[in-house]
Amino acid sequence: MSELNETPKNQMEQENVTGAQAAFVAKAAGAVNEQNAWDSAPQPKFSTVSPNNPVSASVPLRKPDTEQTKRMKENFEFFGPATLLYALFYAFCMYHNGSGVTFPFFIAGSLLFLCFSLSKLEISLKKGSAFYMISMMLLAVSTFCTDDWRIIAFNKTGIFLLMMSLLLKQYFDTSQWKLGKYFLAICQLVFASLGELGRPFTDASAHSKNRKKSTKIWYVVLGVVIAVPLMMIVLLLLTSADVVFRNMADKVFENISIGNIFNILVRITFIYFFSYILTAYLCKHTIREEVKDKRKGEPILAITVTGMLSVLYLLFSGVQIVYLFLGQLKLPEEYTYAEYAREGFFQLLAVSILNLIIVLFVMSFFRESKVLKAVLTVMSFCTFIMIASSALRMVMYIQSYFLSFLRILVLWSLAVLAILFLGVVINIFKESFPLFRYSMVTVTILYLVLAFSHPDYIIARVNVGNMREEGWEHNKGDFYRTSTPYQDYRYLAGLNADAAPVLIPYLAKQGYDVSLIYEEGSWGLEGSTNPMRTGYYRDRVSWFGYDYLRKLQRSTKNFSLRTFNVSRYMAMKQVDKYSELVQTVEYFPGVAIHNDIDALFTRISYGIYIDDRYMGSEDFHEDDIDAYFIETGDNGGMIDLSIFRVVEAEMPGMRVHITVKYIYDGETYESDINLTADENGNFPTTCALRGDHETGFELVKE
Repeated sequence: MSELNETPKNQMEQENVTGAQAAFVAKAAGAVNEQNAWDSAPQPKFSTVSPNNPVSASVPLRKPDTEQTKRMKENFEFFGPATLLYALFYAFCMYHNGSGVTFPFFIAGSLLFLCFSLSKLEISLKKGSAFYMISMMLLAVSTFCTDDWRIIAFNKTGIFLLMMSLLLKQYFDTSQWKLGKYFLAICQLVFASLGELGRPFTDASAHSKNRKKSTKIWYVVLGVVIAVPLMMIVLLLLTSADVVFRNMADKVFENISIGNIFNILVRITFIYFFSYILTAYLCKHTIREEVKDKRKGEPILAITVTGMLSVLYLLFSGVQIVYLFLGQLKLPEEYTYAEYAREGFFQLLAVSILNLIIVLFVMSFFRESKVLKAVLTVMSFCTFIMIASSALRMVMYIQSYFLSFLRILVLWSLAVLAILFLGVVINIFKESFPLFRYSMVTVTILYLVLAFSHPDYIIARVNVGNMREEGWEHNKGDFYRTSTPYQDYRYLAGLNADAAPVLIPYLAKQGYDVSLIYEEGSWGLEGSTNPMRTGYYRDRVSWFGYDYLRKLQRSTKNFSLRTFNVSRYMAMKQVDKYSELVQTVEYFPGVAIHNDIDALFTRISYGIYIDDRYMGSEDFHEDDIDAYFIETGDNGGMIDLSIFRVVEAEMPGMRVHITVKYIYDGETYESDINLTADENGNFPTTCALRGDHETGFELVKE
């Protein structure tokens, strides 16, 4: 009896389960059709249950594709080949060419590719996008116009951040986003998109199944992949079969190597996948648009911390106003201007940046309070005083030690910081103020000013202009507070091609042969006796220019139409202009030092000074003497001065001071002599080395 009663009960339970399951499936299917309902509900799991199979595995429902993802898959015949063409274009523009004329074309091509992609996804460019695009193009032009690797690195970083911000703006509503949200979104976009690495393959497979006719293009791609290695094998066989064909192939492939091919393939592969997966991830709309109000912190806590800091800042600001600004820059007796400036500006810059972070943090995480606003305003006002103090100290330091890139960068950073704090103060009292957009526009415009100013040109112009003669007396009306002329030749030697319009004329005026830049391994640039190798040039005007020319020679070594750069081109124009002033003939015809004694020297070295400027030296050991010089008698020249070349305009009246050292029988001897050019710039007088090892040797005019 109990069994009879139990059977219907079991059947009823099974029917109830089956009915509940059917209702759940119907509900889940409805959720698939409504994207918003799906996003707000947890992902359900259900089990298929039947009388014969009461338990089965749990199957998760997959989140459906967004409209943009569907369009991207449907238009794979555009995104696949177009992304590949974009990657090839990148390799052509950027291969061993980080700052050439092709860089602006690459950025323009990137923006064009973005516009076409958005068009295929049926996304219109949003208002304000023009600012991003124009700024990126200006940064690209700046890169093509400078030789400064620091500016080039900053430019590329700025272009990357602007491009990421532009992409986020097109796919999401970023009107309420702040700096922190943008930073996290960019990080999420770059790193989370790696999860889409398989998308090019899955999209290609799905597209080929839906549209079989379109697979012809992939047969072409497959044919190319198969043909390339076969062509390489056949090419090797043909070049080994015929010497004429081999010579032709060698000329064609002389600059092609396995390493170069691998480098290009890596670039193409990286840009292809990075561009594709970036678009694929953006289409999924995984990044949340909404910005939660996180201002839940207790204002009293923030008031306590910032208030205590503000009291300290007010005390410091009072000292700066009374002592530094109103005290006419009067310093303690034991301090110089340079010492006072050196110990202050970096610390004040650090405190100013810290204050900016503190104020933004408090405004983002603490509830609104009138007292808190007042404290933050005082804190911002004190920061303005610190920025002004830091800038003044930096100016004082420049007055003592002239300009450098770091000093210009510090002044620029202080100006940017002051304008950013102005926006922060406005935002304290006006919550709707678009602080992020204000900050982005401010930093972008001010950086463009820095990038196009060519800092190294300014540095060279100011510092070279202050190479005063020794004994120059300080003029009270002069900007600089030092009586010492600029003498950091080592820093000048490290400047880039931007400084060439100043340095090349100065070097030519100093007697440098700037035409040596065209001679690979030339005497002035690569000679074994070059004193630059031992650091000799660091405190002398005599040799730093050849170090600069050698650096310029390296940067323009592979100069071509593809790698054309405005700054390097202008530098070479200056070299061409001042090379015409240099004679290539022997400047000292007939001027030689004759050996009139019967002596065999084991070592001879000599130095040449023209108008008290060191021009060069030679050092000969015994083997060199035997090979190149007459050992005894007066039958030949021991030292030939014709290898030295200087500016033609400075030849008349030029004085040449020759110092000769030699070792004979273990003893070291030294002689020197002065020669002066006549009104025609000639040195008709020759010299003779006379004497013996007992009475000594001397150079005499003949």
